[in-house]
Amino acid sequence: MNLLSFYVSEKQRHAGQPLYEWLLAQAQSQGIAGGSAFRAIAGFGAHGKLHEDTFFELAGELAVKVEFVLDDAHAEKFLDVLHGEDLEIFYLRQRVEFAKT
Repeated sequence: MNLLSFYVSEKQRHAGQPLYEWLLAQAQSQGIAGGSAFRAIAGFGAHGKLHEDTFFELAGELAVKVEFVLDDAHAEKFLDVLHGEDLEIFYLRQRVEFAKT
């Protein structure tokens, strides 16, 4: 199994909606069993500028992490769709093992 994690900005949009929402909708339409989006409270990217969740922070500057646990076939298909959309999104793909207690 794979953990596929995408890091996007709150303000990024695609197809008329926030990118994190679009990613979740695309995954759902492809039959991926589940996904989640998590908003950061602080962080910095390649640009080196620190962003924090404070009153003075401009809206939309923080990162949103969107994650899916999926098999190899779904991961490949999902990434193919993203490449076809000409999106530039930083992502991590990791091998994972999971279970229920």
